[in-house]
Amino acid sequence: MTIFGSARVSPATNLYQDAEQIGAELAKLGFTVMTGGGPRIMDAANKEAYEMGGYSVGCNIVLPVEQKPNPYLHKWIYIPYFFVRKVILIKYSYAFVVMPGGIGTLDELFEALTLVQNKIINSFPIVIYDSKYHKELWHHIQMMSKNESKTPEEMKMLFVTDSVEDLIEHIKKYSIKKVGLKKEPYKSKW
Repeated sequence: MTIFGSARVSPATNLYQDAEQIGAELAKLGFTVMTGGGPRIMDAANKEAYEMGGYSVGCNIVLPVEQKPNPYLHKWIYIPYFFVRKVILIKYSYAFVVMPGGIGTLDELFEALTLVQNKIINSFPIVIYDSKYHKELWHHIQMMSKNESKTPEEMKMLFVTDSVEDLIEHIKKYSIKKVGLKKEPYKSKW
């Protein structure tokens, strides 16, 4: 399960706490929580997955500032190119959670949408978290659908919510049940 989000959100915010809760709930379901491996939203999701006994992975981009592996990763890799990072974050996931973020987060969202639209990856759920933050983006995506740039089937895989509980239920329905995933306990190789 990949969680995309900002490297700049303060740990004192509700958004950071929501990312922690999402990481914890996904770990309880048996998912490996994968992020960009950096600070803030990524750190929050990895931390709670790690502390819940789940597996936590980071795909760290090599940047001159901000981006170093957070301390809650069982495994991480350094990647020098954004496009390679996106491939890895998308290829090994059964659903995507898009938290508030910047241009990089939007790039990751639209990469996932493009790959689903062109049937390069399975039609896994894409959850956009925080309707207020993403209000204009969601409006634009709906306008694209009305203008037939996105099909009704593609729109079904997008889900916008402000509720961690609803996010988890959506993932259960459209990822776990749809693909027949079974929970297996994480077993450390160390």
